[in-house]
Amino acid sequence: MSAPSNRDLFFTYLQIGLTGFGGVNAWARHMLVEKRGWLTEQEYAETLGIGQVLPGPNALNTAIGVGERFGGAMGALACALGLFAGPMALLAGIAALYDAYGELPLVRATLTGIAAAAAGMVLGTAIKMGVKLKPTWPLVAVGLAALALAWLRAPLPFVVLGLAPFGLAAAWWALRK
Repeated sequence: MSAPSNRDLFFTYLQIGLTGFGGVNAWARHMLVEKRGWLTEQEYAETLGIGQVLPGPNALNTAIGVGERFGGAMGALACALGLFAGPMALLAGIAALYDAYGELPLVRATLTGIAAAAAGMVLGTAIKMGVKLKPTWPLVAVGLAALALAWLRAPLPFVVLGLAPFGLAAAWWALRK
């Protein structure tokens, strides 16, 4: 398959941004790996992993990584603009509505339900990726340690810096097998 053009990247990420409410990374994975076939499961997981440990929004970091891979700096810009153009327009409208109606019980209940659905999407994507990637037990252990530290509310920099050596060792060990 040929590399996508910057135009393809922009419109794919525009679609991802407009349809990935509460789970942009889940929808991006579906579009880039399953639907378009531009990345393998492993390539997406690696790009997402880098996007998650860098400062800033992980969906944007991942989009920039994907865009740079296929189109250099202009591809990164195309993905970033595509990802945020539609949602920014929608968000401006929603913010105005929330200012007017945000205290209504029905609105608050709806937002609580949306938050629960978003959390489920994140967990579902993590499980789907884990099953398809078939990580080794040392990599699973690093992931479970990260979950435990998140549950204990450990600061993210300490989690990343503390688990990075173990993650690298587990990945190195998996490659040697």
